[in-house]
Amino acid sequence: MQLNKLNKKEVDQLFQAILQLETIDECYRFFEDLCTVGEIKSLAQRLEVARMLEDGCTYNQIETETGASTATISRVKRCLHYGTDGYLLALERLKEAKEEKSPEKR
Repeated sequence: MQLNKLNKKEVDQLFQAILQLETIDECYRFFEDLCTVGEIKSLAQRLEVARMLEDGCTYNQIETETGASTATISRVKRCLHYGTDGYLLALERLKEAKEEKSPEKR
């Protein structure tokens, strides 16, 4: 895993800090201090690309809707197929959270 090249103590601290955030507002506050606007947009774009790929969208659709380059789309697709399933885990959790919040179907 590439994270082995990073300082594990510092990366663990970052991830622990993220896990301590409880609301969207807290996330905005933390990430606005931690990252540039461009970095946040890039991360959000990659997650949206992953969602769209999982939904069966074409590269052209994804490029048009997100503005992502074909290189970014390809990289995300490679991670979806050969990565550590991080995107899939996050997308599944988002889907579960959305279903929990939506009113029950009668």
